[in-house]
Amino acid sequence: MTKRRKKQARSYVIHLKIREIAEAKGITRTQLSRRADINYATVNAIWNNPQHDVSIKLLEKIAGALGVEISDLYDVLPDDDSMA
Repeated sequence: MTKRRKKQARSYVIHLKIREIAEAKGITRTQLSRRADINYATVNAIWNNPQHDVSIKLLEKIAGALGVEISDLYDVLPDDDSMA
């Protein structure tokens, strides 16, 4: 009888690059808030926390305001804590 190795499920985190893109384009949080028609507090939360939970609708607004594709706004990274 052979023992099967239990595969640990690997998890991933979404890292938002909104701040980096906006800064590279010279766009401030206030400008992004106005251009995307999003509450400043929401933009600020995303700006300061690249793992902030966001909806696709919000990403669409931000992508339009920054002139990029939605897929440009994030990276998918392995969650190092999932392997602990």
